[in-house]
Amino acid sequence: MKKLVAGILSLALVAGLGASFATAEEAAPAAGAEAEHATPHYPLHKPKQQDWSFAGPFGKYDKGQLQRGLKVYTEVCSACHSMNLVSFRTLEGLGYSEAQVKAFAANYEVQDGPNSDGEMYMRKAVPSDHFPSPYANHEAAAASNNGAAPPDFSLIAKARGITRGFPQFVFDIFTQYQEGGPDYIYSLLTGYEEEKPAHLEVAEGTHFNPYFANAAALAMAKPISDDQVTYDDGSPQTVDQYAHDVAAFLMWAAEPHLEERKRTGFMVMVFLLIFTGLIYLTKKSVYANKEH
Repeated sequence: MKKLVAGILSLALVAGLGASFATAEEAAPAAGAEAEHATPHYPLHKPKQQDWSFAGPFGKYDKGQLQRGLKVYTEVCSACHSMNLVSFRTLEGLGYSEAQVKAFAANYEVQDGPNSDGEMYMRKAVPSDHFPSPYANHEAAAASNNGAAPPDFSLIAKARGITRGFPQFVFDIFTQYQEGGPDYIYSLLTGYEEEKPAHLEVAEGTHFNPYFANAAALAMAKPISDDQVTYDDGSPQTVDQYAHDVAAFLMWAAEPHLEERKRTGFMVMVFLLIFTGLIYLTKKSVYANKEH
């Protein structure tokens, strides 16, 4: 009798699952037809995962790439975006000498003062100064960019990480994936498209980019094109290469001590493993002759 009941329940379960799949298949075309009229979720496309030298628990920055990224930022991005939290002297971490950093800083002017007359004045920057903003204030930045003030780039690579969702974030715990910000920056810079889906509305004066996290389009036009920045090391002068390099540089700007942090973390994990082993051996030695 029990076997008969179990068999009937099994058949009912199989029939129920089959009905569910059939219902799902029938609903799929309807869902696809309604997708065009549904509320869109941004970004429309998930950022494209890239290979980074600093990825993983043993990753390191490629100083050559960081220097190229600094060049892209200086010649392109700095026209609109500041890095108010990054000082010039930290550029020594990219492999530059103190004299080179001093000469680089002297290309900028910063406001200082007040002087003996109580007035502010402009002077050449020194290594202890931070990258200045191209605008006098937030309101001036917004007025120059159709009401949208360009964000500061100091921490942009950490602030723009896109949530990967389930189940990816589970695997990210073990793979130590922390490159969501650079992936997003790269995808945004290379993701501008001339044509947009018919059901999406794009405001006048904005530019369609399915990788933008807040809307279907953004105020910033495509900022860079092939051969816009000249590389001295023979690297390809393409948008793809520029995007990789500046994204890596912005990751460094946001987390310049990443390599040191990873080394420290590795040493801590080794210590904990050794400590666990010693605790186990101690416990085994102490209680070896004890009756349980």
